[in-house]
Amino acid sequence: MTGTTTDPGTVGLLEQLGAEAVVMDGLDAASVGEAVATARPDVIVHQMTGLSAAHAGKPDLRHPDRFFAVTNRLRTEGTDHLLAAAEAAGVSHLVAQGFGAFNAVRTGPWVNTEEDPLNPDLAAALSDALHHLEDVVVTAGGAVLRYGALYGPGAIDDQVTLVRKRQYPLVGGGTGYNSWVHLDDAAGATVLAVEQHARGVFNVVDDEPAPAGVWLPYLAECAGAKRPMRVPAWLARLLAGDMAVMMMTEGRGFSNAKAKRELGWELRYPSWRQGFKEELA
Repeated sequence: MTGTTTDPGTVGLLEQLGAEAVVMDGLDAASVGEAVATARPDVIVHQMTGLSAAHAGKPDLRHPDRFFAVTNRLRTEGTDHLLAAAEAAGVSHLVAQGFGAFNAVRTGPWVNTEEDPLNPDLAAALSDALHHLEDVVVTAGGAVLRYGALYGPGAIDDQVTLVRKRQYPLVGGGTGYNSWVHLDDAAGATVLAVEQHARGVFNVVDDEPAPAGVWLPYLAECAGAKRPMRVPAWLARLLAGDMAVMMMTEGRGFSNAKAKRELGWELRYPSWRQGFKEELA
């Protein structure tokens, strides 16, 4: 296995995990082509994002096109570079990270399948990037795994800190749905997609999509924090922007039935209730 990183400082970590480490720039076609040609893999797993503080800075949903700028490029240009490198090296299969937490179309049911469209109003560049990734990977015969909101060791530390400071309020009625998935379960689904040469789009989420008015107070309880404050949507829109309000009031969750049925996926953490409690114990 070859693992890639943009940071030479993490090469040692990848090697400790058992991979051959390569420093690669996902936005540089030559860098991607060289890495793939050297590794000559059977399968490419595309997990490139730019959401770390080093790449994106402090989370900023008020300016999503700015915050997700590098990630959007990795989902478009980076994906195209990987597919071109795969074709040149004779790699037959690619599994790519998508996103499916609260971003289904804002009409119809609160829980959606892979057949339902994604929300075109999420944020122009973000929506376009997600659609591009799904279109080109599926056309190439690969699989896109729409991970829900990831949690697990270290994954939601920033959110928990805000909850404990009472700086993560409920917006409006807290009616917007969200789908979660534990890191271990996301990894398990990815392995299955690789082993089975899966094709198409799969929602990789747990069994319990839930509105913010349910999961956020429970997260606060698990974190030993006071119950989140509630703010009206108009005020939240001024402070945090349209995307945060949409997520909290109109977001739609996702069904995992297809991943269970076609991949044989079994969850270690069927619900965020179990996972939050265990994570924050």
